[in-house]
Amino acid sequence: MRLCFHQCVLDTERRSLTRGGGAVPLSPKAFRLLEVLVERRPSAVPSRELRELVWPDSPVGGTTLARLVNEVRAAIGDDARPPRVIRTVQRFGYAFAAPPEGSSAEVAAYRLVLDNREVTLHPGENLLGRVKDGVVWIESRTASRRHARILVEGSQVVLEDLGSKNGTFLRGQRIVAPILLADGDVFRLGSVSMKLRAVQSDEATDTAGG
Repeated sequence: MRLCFHQCVLDTERRSLTRGGGAVPLSPKAFRLLEVLVERRPSAVPSRELRELVWPDSPVGGTTLARLVNEVRAAIGDDARPPRVIRTVQRFGYAFAAPPEGSSAEVAAYRLVLDNREVTLHPGENLLGRVKDGVVWIESRTASRRHARILVEGSQVVLEDLGSKNGTFLRGQRIVAPILLADGDVFRLGSVSMKLRAVQSDEATDTAGG
């Protein structure tokens, strides 16, 4: 995933963070913290869950987590008072609050790419699985009847597992809560992979005209 925000570019595949065009050093734990907050944006993530994800093998206290948040804020040029990127949710946790810096072209629609076909997502709920009223019928025993759903709300596309037996995976990890999707994200329902594609206004016009 590649996300532009607040004069920064986060590339999770290359494990890099740049600010104003220059590389920004970030410790592995701080990078993981930023990665989790970005993946779960705009939802707030509980401090307890953040500690479990960043330090899976050892318990840490709230002071250590707060120091890590300060390291991330310093790296991306954020200020705790008031925060523009990392928002503190009192007595709960933290949230990634900066809107992504997209291209000048407006997104006209979102589509799912499966093998050699594309399916247009409609606003609101889009069911995925072996169900007749779903936006995608998945011919696989690894898919549950109501496996997952995608919610399209304006510029936000949210993927949510619906208690499937074989799980829904994004970036190699099984999702346990609703999570935002970005253009180009590849996710998997059981053993079936698909990709989200954002269709720009000019592309949609060309397609309609052709």
